[in-house]
Amino acid sequence: MSYAHTVTVSLPYEQAVSRIRELLAEQGFGVLSEINVRSTFEAKLGVDSAQALGDYVILGACNPLLAQRALVAEPDMGVLLPCNVVVRRGPNASEPIVQAIDPMTMVQLSDSPAIREVATDADSRLRAALNSIESTAAGSEGT
Repeated sequence: MSYAHTVTVSLPYEQAVSRIRELLAEQGFGVLSEINVRSTFEAKLGVDSAQALGDYVILGACNPLLAQRALVAEPDMGVLLPCNVVVRRGPNASEPIVQAIDPMTMVQLSDSPAIREVATDADSRLRAALNSIESTAAGSEGT
């Protein structure tokens, strides 16, 4: 089982980050945290490390209703929240990659039917956001 859903988009990196934030919001997700991994590498490991990585941001996305359902069903699920969404572009790449955790990985760790329901719902919403950014990017190629 793959643990991530991945799409490559024909958008500038900054636009991909902005657009996925909008699309996550449309699916009921807020971004609770943002980790600019490139900046962190530069500050802690040096410019060469940051350049070798390229652009890389981790967005901690949370849908409060889904999180509440998961935590009520199984409080230990908090270690898997929020759902991470990554936008990255390698140093020699022209197009960014957008990835989201596959929430169905939670199901492998729990036999709770309530967790399966939450994971299925979250998976549907995250896939919709990824499909939308992929469609947006494809539609912008002709403009």
